[in-house]
Parts: sequence; structure tokens; C-alpha cells
Amino acid sequence: MNEWIEKFLDFIYSRHSKSEKTVDSYRRDLEQLRDYITSQGYTTFEEVDRLTILNFITEYRLESLAKDSTMARKLSTYRSFYRYLNEYYGIGNNPMESVQSPKNKRKVPDFLFVSEVKHFLNTYVVEEDAGLRDKTLFTMMYACGLRVSEVVELTWAQIDVDSRVVRIRGKGDKERIVPFFKGFEKQLARYKLGYWEKYAQDEHVFVNLKGKGFTSRGIQFLMQKHADQIGMAMNVHPHMLRHSFATHLLDNGADIRVVQELLGHSSLSTTQIYTHVTNKKLKEVYLSAHPLAKL
Repeated sequence: MNEWIEKFLDFIYSRHSKSEKTVDSYRRDLEQLRDYITSQGYTTFEEVDRLTILNFITEYRLESLAKDSTMARKLSTYRSFYRYLNEYYGIGNNPMESVQSPKNKRKVPDFLFVSEVKHFLNTYVVEEDAGLRDKTLFTMMYACGLRVSEVVELTWAQIDVDSRVVRIRGKGDKERIVPFFKGFEKQLARYKLGYWEKYAQDEHVFVNLKGKGFTSRGIQFLMQKHADQIGMAMNVHPHMLRHSFATHLLDNGADIRVVQELLGHSSLSTTQIYTHVTNKKLKEVYLSAHPLAKL
């Protein structure tokens, strides 16, 4: 069984994701299934029937209190795995054929209003090294809609200052080109001269005071720290800037397919969640602030 799992993981990495995180997630799912069916007396994946899969899913859900999204992901892993075994190992059994996933209720993403983004970015003391660095870092994330992992890995070779574009290597090793607004190249130049050249020990664009690249957790800490210092009184996270990027573009008339391209989404349905964000938050603000809404 282990050999089939390893072969499948190699297949996923080389043919589809090229992402260690994706492979690790698949590995955990498959090892959990392997351990369960072994405990039930099975010696190969080929012997497993639909009822065994359903029993495993039910027990796992009860024990872990897993969300619908987690269960849907696991079932997707098992479907892909059995399709692989059918095609490449010729097994005739596929217990996943009639197993349905729970409907995934997508959470509306958190975002910041334009005024909140401006307040967050404009309250850095750029005369201080860390202030200059952090304002440039978070402006880059908002200007280009970057994932925190993408800004962590960003190098100067990916930035074309003259054309004002950034070449991003995103999920699944897919490349996209994202522009940034006129004037930001001056801030980047100031940052590079005033901070990066003083501290950097490698080619990462954003480095800490020891000259090393940041971790995602480190950037999360910096963002929350600044929000607390300026009295925002909310929990923030770096992905909020990506959500804000998408929401503000759509609010200002950007075509949803253009936003899809800028975000690097493979499916338009993933981008469409942002079309519902603004109305939801505006309604919350209205109900909490309008005098008649409180009657």
C-alpha cells in the first residue's frame, strides 16, 4: 500500500502541483485511510468497498469534528487516488464512484475598507528602517494582491521597475504578471537603498534586521503589531490585503476575469466570492450604525 501512495504522490508533484504543501496534504489524507483500512483487515486498496469508505469518513468526522471543507478535500484526494490506481495500475474497483462530498459553504473573506488600508499604510514612520520596510512590504501586498507566501519568496529578479510589473510564481507553479501603480517604484527604490542594501544577505526583497527572509508567521506578527499600535482594534492577517485588493478592484469596475487573472485563480468561481463581500460588510455596518436599524 505504501508503494502505491508514494507513486501517486510523485505523480501529483510532477504532473500537477509541484507544491510540497499539496503533496504533504495528500500524504496525510492517504495515510489516514491506509491506517483505517489496515485496522479493518484489508491488505490492499483494491479490496476496499464503498461502505468501508463511508465508515471511515463517518468515524473520522465524529472524532475530529472536521469541517465540511476538510471532508470535501479528503474525498477529493481519495477520488484522485483511485482514478490514478484505475488508470495506471489497472485495478477494477473504485469505491469512490458514488460517494458524494458535503456541500462546501464558502466563507466570505475578510477585507478592509479603502480608508482602513490607507490608515494602515500611512501610519508607518518611514524615517525608521523597520517602518520603511514594513510600509513597502504591505503596500506591495495590497498593490499586487499577493499571497503571503508569494511576498516571502519574492526576489528582485521578479520585479521590472521600468515596466512597473511583478512576475509571480503562485500556486501550482503557475506564473502570472501583475502591475503596480505609478509612484510605487519610487518607494521601492527608497526601500532598496535605505534598508535592503544595508541589511540584506540574500536576494529576497523583504528581509528582517538580520538580513534574512521573513516567514509567513513573521509577516503576520508585523501586521497585527502595527494594527494594534494604531488602534485598529481588530484581528488582521496578511491575506486581508489580498482580499481587499480584489474587492476594491471589483468595486471600481474591474472586469471579474481580469481580477481572476491578477489573483492567479484557476477557476472563476473562486474569484466570484468577492462579488458578495462588499454588500455583506456594508449591510453589517448599516445595521450597526443606522438609528432606525436599532429600533
